[in-house]
Amino acid sequence: MLNSLSIRDVVLIERLDLHFEAGLTALTGETGAGKSILLDSLGLALGARADAGLIRAGAEQAVVAASFAAEDGHAARTLLAEHGLDAGTEILVRRILGRDGRSRALINDQPVSAGFLKKLAGLLIEVQGQHEQVGLADPANHIALLDAFGVAAQPREAVAGAHKAWRESAAQLAVAEKRIEEAAREEDFLRHAAEELAKLNPVAGEEEALAAERIRLQAGERRAEAIAAAIAELRPKDRRASGPAAALRGAARALARVSVPAGQVNPAGPAMAALERAEIALAEAEDFMERLAASEEDDPRALEATEERLFALRAAARKHGVQVAELPEFHAGLRARLAALESGVADIAALTAQTARLRAAYVEQAAALSALREDAAKRLEAAISAELPPLKLERARFVVERTMLPEAQWGPRGADAIRFLIATNPGETPGALDKIASGGELSRLMLAMKVVLTGGGSVQTLIFDEVDSGIGGATAAAVGERLARVAEGVQVLVVTHSPQVAARAGAQLRVAKRVTGERAVTDVEVLDEAERREEIARMLAGEVITDAARQAAESLLRI
Repeated sequence: MLNSLSIRDVVLIERLDLHFEAGLTALTGETGAGKSILLDSLGLALGARADAGLIRAGAEQAVVAASFAAEDGHAARTLLAEHGLDAGTEILVRRILGRDGRSRALINDQPVSAGFLKKLAGLLIEVQGQHEQVGLADPANHIALLDAFGVAAQPREAVAGAHKAWRESAAQLAVAEKRIEEAAREEDFLRHAAEELAKLNPVAGEEEALAAERIRLQAGERRAEAIAAAIAELRPKDRRASGPAAALRGAARALARVSVPAGQVNPAGPAMAALERAEIALAEAEDFMERLAASEEDDPRALEATEERLFALRAAARKHGVQVAELPEFHAGLRARLAALESGVADIAALTAQTARLRAAYVEQAAALSALREDAAKRLEAAISAELPPLKLERARFVVERTMLPEAQWGPRGADAIRFLIATNPGETPGALDKIASGGELSRLMLAMKVVLTGGGSVQTLIFDEVDSGIGGATAAAVGERLARVAEGVQVLVVTHSPQVAARAGAQLRVAKRVTGERAVTDVEVLDEAERREEIARMLAGEVITDAARQAAESLLRI
């Protein structure tokens, strides 16, 4: 419910802080005192279009704040939680409007858009006025209102569950059909690619292993080439050329021919010994290199085969737009798509049968719900029609129209479209509430509907703006009595010129305009019992309040 309303610098209001109680509160005052300014201010706080013309002359900005109490689990708290906003102990909405026409909206001091603020407000408060009706007049709400009035929760939940199961099955069927359709279009490609990859048979981690083996084989090949080159230096390919071994042997033979006198040491001896050692070392080196060459002898096709395999894998990956490491998974996907194509007909048949069965179950549940709504509609028509004559709407005819939606629009709430219609005169075709009824008629019709439908929504605060326009006497008394009945379940604020309506209120606020200097200012005063009696007497008598008017006011307050 609405706890408080604070207004700063809006039109004629300079500073105003109001607190509201549960039940029925009447806002009274002379015409032009500024009652509409209060509603405009509240509308600004609740996300209405911002107009810089609302800012009081001489002020730079207007600020309006309204606080609401909402119990745990209330739709407003749920909405705030869904958007990550802290609801706190109360919900405080604030709107700040600058001279440049720009405005800021805040909920519990957290910035939000004006659109979100308006959405939240729709869950907290409802305004029924001569020029603005929301909630009951909106056809989008009619099905929920009818259900809340006369349809139990169980059949509605059954329809919602049946719809969910049907739509989930239909979605699975659509996905399966799409996959098969895509697979059928690509069948030739799928088979060719799958066969190609089956021959290639890519293995997870194979690219890294092949790359490492290629590096090893390339290094081995370079070592083998170096060893072969060294051996070739020792063994010339041209047999006519002398290698180092032949050269050593030839040098040794030449030195052996050196003649030495008897009894003298051969001076070439050390050289010959050195040549002998060199020949032995050369033989050892040659043996070492032979053994080293033998150890490096890999399969001459190994490097070529490794590179062919590696390049084939990389070419396949490029062709299919994946990484080499992803080829096994890609191949498995191709096989799965082919398998789906082959087994898809059976799957589609099963899903088609399941979806048809679930649709039939939904249709059955929705038909049962429609029958319940048909019965509830008759009872609602009778209940609201009974409220119309005392409200000077005895010629009006209220109709609940139920039509079947096209299948594309069937939903979790069933297959019904519900509209509340009104014909204000005999012989007229019933039409939309806000198109047929005049402002005053519509406000009273909304009141009649609220009397019957109170409790059908999350809104806990209702505002009626001049619901008593153009009526008086017994009709005004009937309006007041019904407002009091509605206020037993929800908080009701009524802007009224009717003493019969004001007298029914549990609290009364008087809106007055005073002039200070050359400026007019609107004030709101909370009236005590004596002040209420005087105000209601003024509403009865006009400018000159008589004792008879005071006695009449006393009588009204005692009702």
